[in-house]
Amino acid sequence: MSLFPLPGVDDTEGQAVPDGGVSVVDAHVHLFPDGVFHAIWNWFDLYAWPVRYKLSSPEIMDFLLSRGVRHVVGLHYAHKPGMAVALNLYMAGLCAEYPQLTGTATVFPGENGAREILEEGFRLGLSGVKLHAHVQCFHMDSPAMHEIYEVCSAKDKPLVMHVGREPKNPVFHYPVDPYMTCNAGKLERVLRDYPGLRVCVPHLGADAFTDYQKMLERYDNLWLDIAMVLADYLPSPDIPRLSEMRQERIMYGTDFPNIPYAWDRELKKLHELSLSREVLERILDKNCLEFYSITA
Repeated sequence: MSLFPLPGVDDTEGQAVPDGGVSVVDAHVHLFPDGVFHAIWNWFDLYAWPVRYKLSSPEIMDFLLSRGVRHVVGLHYAHKPGMAVALNLYMAGLCAEYPQLTGTATVFPGENGAREILEEGFRLGLSGVKLHAHVQCFHMDSPAMHEIYEVCSAKDKPLVMHVGREPKNPVFHYPVDPYMTCNAGKLERVLRDYPGLRVCVPHLGADAFTDYQKMLERYDNLWLDIAMVLADYLPSPDIPRLSEMRQERIMYGTDFPNIPYAWDRELKKLHELSLSREVLERILDKNCLEFYSITA
């Protein structure tokens, strides 16, 4: 019996970040134009879970900032060739409106002019690149991806790639099998071949948690974020203890607004882990600032 689509969760949301004196940077917030958001939410309703916060991008920023999140990293990805230029212009416009926002660029790997699209995004002030292997159907060792690695390395821009194998369940209707395109060993070759390229893999690399935990120890150019992993929502066995991981390479992120539970659910759970204040400061704030070279 399929586990998906999953239900929403009616948990109570807080009105502010937990009172612990540690500032919060959310390194994994999706920002799209309204039309793209509506298409994404329709997909989630059919195949994943009900999105609790169906907000426009300005509403997302106002929501998080009003609750005490001090800085946001905006992520997006082009679902098909020809989308990236408009998406990057949209993100740059949001960054101009919100100084608390660091925006990333995107591109569809292999599309015409991919290098120029990214370089223009960087000229617009965007601070990294976001890609999603399940949606964009790329192989990490393809010539199209090497082009992206090269331009990011040359411009010293970090790369966020959803290249963990999950979610894979057939009802997600991805065009490719993530277990064929996504493999921790493939990413390790990228880290080895491009030692100056900073790479973040979201969701602690789900579901290859152990592989990514070991790679984190070996490679100084790898980061992971915790989005949706600590929430006790998705069926995710064998999640490693953050206390046993390389904590200066772990970033807090939520996947907001495309979540089925309260915006601060994982934030609360993170504060329940009895981590030291120094570790919390790194995970909630400093690690992300270092990854993106944010001075705010």
